[in-house]
Amino acid sequence: MFSSVNKDRPAFLLLAGLFLVFLFVSVFTGEYFWILVPFGIIVSFFGWQHVNLLFFFLLAAIPFSAEYQVTPELGTDIPDEFMMLITAGVFLLYFIYNPKVLTGNYKTHTLLFFLFLSIVWTTVTVLFSTDHLLSVKFLLAKCWYLGAFVLAPLILFKDKRAIKTSFVILAVSMLAAAVIILIRHAGFHFRFADVNDSVHPFFRNHVNYSAMLVCVIPLFFAFFKLSDSKKLNFFIFLSVLVLLIALFFSYSRGAWLALLAGLVSYWLINRKLLFLSFIAFLIFAAGSIFWLKHNDRYLRYAPDFKTTVFHKDFQQHLIATYRLKDVSTEERFYRWIAGIRMTGSNPLTGFGPNTFYNNYKPYAIPAFKTWVSDNQEHSTVHNYFLLVAIEQGIPGLIFFLLLTGAMFYYAQKIFSKAGGRFYKTVAATAGAIITMLVVLNFLSDLIETDKIGSIFFLCLSVLIVLDDKISSGEALEKKQ
Repeated sequence: MFSSVNKDRPAFLLLAGLFLVFLFVSVFTGEYFWILVPFGIIVSFFGWQHVNLLFFFLLAAIPFSAEYQVTPELGTDIPDEFMMLITAGVFLLYFIYNPKVLTGNYKTHTLLFFLFLSIVWTTVTVLFSTDHLLSVKFLLAKCWYLGAFVLAPLILFKDKRAIKTSFVILAVSMLAAAVIILIRHAGFHFRFADVNDSVHPFFRNHVNYSAMLVCVIPLFFAFFKLSDSKKLNFFIFLSVLVLLIALFFSYSRGAWLALLAGLVSYWLINRKLLFLSFIAFLIFAAGSIFWLKHNDRYLRYAPDFKTTVFHKDFQQHLIATYRLKDVSTEERFYRWIAGIRMTGSNPLTGFGPNTFYNNYKPYAIPAFKTWVSDNQEHSTVHNYFLLVAIEQGIPGLIFFLLLTGAMFYYAQKIFSKAGGRFYKTVAATAGAIITMLVVLNFLSDLIETDKIGSIFFLCLSVLIVLDDKISSGEALEKKQ
């Protein structure tokens, strides 16, 4: 026993020394995030020994992570973004050390090709950015998002068990967060005006909370379909009930609409119409923009500044939405118009990733201004597709649409060709979640957030893995 202690003593002294050094740096600079460095070293070492557990811990941390402003210009999410960086680094080194861990024909897959095009173009737009520092930060964060939620799953998702375990951990973790938030919200008597206070510090606001909430509901439906245990199915039923109650009290119109879209997507995928519906949606959206832009027709819908207000009562909030007098709806119009004009001003390379806030106000139309247009939160355009066009130009939008469309195509293809219950269920679930994400990101811009970006890229990884299994014949069996 004592020989073991003596053997580990140098490592202990080294880590203790590092802790003291970074503790001094934290106190001296007043930047206490430096104290995380020695813990990061420990986590990295542990992750190298147990790569699967490192990834599972990351998934469990996502719903419980909170935003932390390191400096006025630099924010992060603790602990999940810290863990993303470590996970991306460990899995990259793991791949370099043993390239054979990335099995299958992943490297030539169409989804990875479109993702690669998107990242290459993002890098190009960084060079032409109006604020290079902000854009470089965006690109670096994007890299460790992809490392954690694309590279890591492609290495780990070798069998059904790894896929099941990953999504069970994510879903149960979000269920636990929802229960905590429901209890806190009950203390406010479930008032609409207090929902944002209830979701803090885990979520920025009720929109981010409801977005992740609605995206995990299809996971529980998948668990129900794959389970043969009555006791487990009863627990799943109760879990879905809790999540639906939580979704109702999130008071998010966009998430409710996304849930409906998810249900419709299951009907569409069964009729082989999922991909075609996405194409039809894009045509409709583009047509609507041209119709509103023609002869400045959109000016007819300018709001009345005095009557466009925020309502603390949700019923009044819904009525105001219907009458186009809700401040959040009208503020979207204000920024969307500015965003479309920005896209026309710089259609090739855009203004640079992460630079919308610094550039949009000169392009806004005063007639659509609301009393929250000062934008103290520094939020963006509230439409991810438009945001990509603004910051990365029309080519950036095209690459993202190609990637998203390809995800719909492969979800439909896998569902149609797979012979087993597991693969069909996973494909349908991925299709439903992607549909929800499209709806959510048409009204918000959430792909670059830790809560939603993680789910988007996990769906991407799962579709690549399942398609490879279709190609190899493993997923074509008729019974499971």
